[in-house]
Amino acid sequence: MTDVLTQVLVDLEAEGDRLEQLVAGLDDDGWRTPTPAPGWDVATQVAHLAWTDVVALKAATDKEAWDAVVLDAIADPAGFVDAQALALAHEPDLLARWRRARADLRDALVAMPQGEKMPWFGPPMSPTSMATARLMETWAHSLDVHEALGADVEDTDRIRHVAHLGVRTRNFAFSVHGLEPPADEFRIDLASPSGEVWSWGPEDAGQTLTGSAGDFCRLVTQRVHRADTDLVASGADVDRWLDIAQAFAGQPGEGRAPR
Repeated sequence: MTDVLTQVLVDLEAEGDRLEQLVAGLDDDGWRTPTPAPGWDVATQVAHLAWTDVVALKAATDKEAWDAVVLDAIADPAGFVDAQALALAHEPDLLARWRRARADLRDALVAMPQGEKMPWFGPPMSPTSMATARLMETWAHSLDVHEALGADVEDTDRIRHVAHLGVRTRNFAFSVHGLEPPADEFRIDLASPSGEVWSWGPEDAGQTLTGSAGDFCRLVTQRVHRADTDLVASGADVDRWLDIAQAFAGQPGEGRAPR
């Protein structure tokens, strides 16, 4: 297991633990609290994470089971994921299922041979890429749950993984909107929660993005409208990117309305 995978898995576990601690004591009314995602309550948010972890485990360990998931997804590409989350959200042992899925997926990613990739709903993914994607989703859905329950959430430097994924998916964001990705790299400088500056791209890039890492991560996970961030774009392509950025696979979501 690489040092990078080790660190991502440590941070993924911490993000999962934080969310689990928040919801562990909820009564039924608490689990049914609506979240900012239309039609999704707290239970649906956790169910989505649990279901995705189980599916990722199948992708890593059981080709036949993974192929069956793909066939189901093809049959209902627009509603498949939501339907799975909504169904699982009513299971009485939801939290225990998620806890087991988290642990089983971690073990599977650690056990994958060096250099091997697993199939997914887009390009095949390395264990590190999958762990990073799971961290991104866990963090983003946790934001929804915190907001629904009126609980404060403090950003940590664990979001560096989310920021990195947001930068790496720049071209995907353009492509999924039917746009030609920019030819040149951007310079991106983000202020981390601990006060460091995280940077990507050449220092002499013609187009730049600056702001806080927390706002950038919320933007690329579509948890905030760009008008409510401190992000500053210099250049037409960067400006366009802020309107369409997404770090998650699949079709573009509706995003969030301005506050």
